[in-house]
This record gives sequence, C-alpha cells and structure tokens, in this order.
Amino acid sequence: MNSNHFSTPSLTDSFGREVNYLRLSVTDRCNLRCTYCMAEDMTFLPKQQILSLEELRDTATAFVELGVRKIRLTGGEPLIRRDILKLVGSLASLPGLDELTMTSNGVMLPKMAQPLKDAGLSRINISIDSLKPERFKALTRVGDLDEVLAGIRAAGAADFKRVKLNAVILAGFNDDEVLDLARFAVDNQMDISFIEEMPLGEISSHNRANTKVSSEQIRQQLETEFKLRDSAETTGGPSRYARVANSDCKIGFISPMSNNFCSSCNRVRLTAEGRLLLCLGNEHSLDLREILRSYPGDSERLKTSIVRAMANKPERHYFDAEQTDIVRFMNMTGG
Repeated sequence: MNSNHFSTPSLTDSFGREVNYLRLSVTDRCNLRCTYCMAEDMTFLPKQQILSLEELRDTATAFVELGVRKIRLTGGEPLIRRDILKLVGSLASLPGLDELTMTSNGVMLPKMAQPLKDAGLSRINISIDSLKPERFKALTRVGDLDEVLAGIRAAGAADFKRVKLNAVILAGFNDDEVLDLARFAVDNQMDISFIEEMPLGEISSHNRANTKVSSEQIRQQLETEFKLRDSAETTGGPSRYARVANSDCKIGFISPMSNNFCSSCNRVRLTAEGRLLLCLGNEHSLDLREILRSYPGDSERLKTSIVRAMANKPERHYFDAEQTDIVRFMNMTGG
C-alpha cells in the first residue's frame, strides 16, 4: 500500500483530534447470533438500503483522500457480503491507505483467509469468547467452535502481518476462561484483546449490570500467570496494550465502561446503510447514503459533507450498564 503522505488534508474535530481511522461496515447480517451483539430474532435491512460495493469504495476513497490511513472492514460478519474479495482488492490499492484490516467471527476463514491476504488485507481480528464448545454455542446461539478454531488456524497459516483475537468477557458467562483464552493466544503466537461489554441494543439474554467485568479485574486474573509490561504501542484502535514477558505477544484491554478512551479517539464508523457515526456511544450521525445516491460521482460534495460532520463529533461517550440509551445493536453499528 502506498504511504505517500505529502500534502494530504486531515479530518480534525472541534477538540483537535485527528480522525485517520475508518471502521467500514459492509453488512448488518451475520451467520452467528452472539447474545451481547444482537437479539435472537433480528430484522435485517433490505438489500436496497445497504450501500453497494461501488458506494462503499467511493466513500472509502473520499475518506482516504481526506487523510484516513487505516480502514477496518466490519459487520455483522463481513465475509458473508457477496464479492467481499473484490472490495478488499479495490480498497487495498487506494493510494495513501497504510493498512486495510478486518474483524471476523472466523467461521468462513478456512476458505477465505488466504484469498483475503492475497487481495491485500494486512491484518485480521477474530472474535472468540469461549474455548468450550457447549458454552460457545450458548454465547453465539448457533456457533460451532471447531469451525472458528479452523478459521483461526487458517488465518495463522495465511501469514497476515498480525492475527489478533478478541474476547468479550461477561461475569457468570465466560470470566472463568480469561487465562485459558490468553494461553491459547500466546501458544499460537497471536495477540488478544479483552473487551468490556457495551450497552448497545435492548437484549433479553442477560442483565448487563450483572455481567460487568472491568479490564482491571481481567488484568488481575492474567497477572496470576503472565508477567505483563505496559506498552505504548497502538494499532490505531482503542486497545491499551501490555507485552507478555518471554513471548512476542501483546494483550490488549478495551475499556469503554471503566476507562473510556475518548481523549485519543481517532476514528469514525460508517454503518452498512451509510450512516456516518461520529461516536460509538452517541447517535450523532450523517446520512452519507443520501448524498451518494442524490449526487452520484460528486466526490467533492461527499468530502465537504464529511469534513463538516467532524464538528459534531462529541468529546466523549457516557455508557451506563444499567440502561440502554443506544437502541442500535452492535451488528448495526459495525464492530
């Protein structure tokens, strides 16, 4: 990917933060039904409301021309989007984009990992919240752990720049697997981030106030076995990392509830239907689909609208596990 940064503009919000990272959701659909991400009986968007591949590419191009250096493809599950490899190839070749990454549940990676790498994807994050088959099925409602483990192996074999695992930890569900998940990552020479659950969308599977586990509690568990050394490294996202002694692995902590990462927020999200979300925990948004469809091919208008929207990026989010202010689910938001 081209890293020529000369004379490129930058997206700066009213708090002086430079936005150089776009999380681009390509679908709200998924082949799993994780309890913390969506309801059991979901209604998905009709196809015509979802951005086309061309609209996704045009929007990504506009962001890169405005100084975005990293794009992460998300969903739903991005690999169920038809022609996803075509999109990966077209985005990976954008002049000025340093890194194209993806978050996946891993189910389709046994067949897709190598083609994704060949198309230009540089890193991949794979979600795995349990190493116990029955529990994994309960957390995902329909998932087969063996398929995900095969996907993780395929990603490891495809020689991405880095493979990272993500685990959302819920008290009473999987908080007894923190050490097992960390061991699994280190044994496979992969990084892992532990994520606090966010109150996005009304769910009936559990009361979020009762399943709270802070990053600090997770870290205390890990330090009974691993020697962790805080690191200033970043992959451009919200993880705070610690290096694992005697290994090449990092453990990340994503703490939207206990220790928000807003002061250094460098990212915005585009939902699958074209809403530009300026903050994960607020409803401030701009309808880019309306601009794309009313003025097709008018990249200057698109860029002007994006630049203006930055003024509405809020200083921070205020999450409360006791209440759900944000009604959209994580699959709608883009992971």
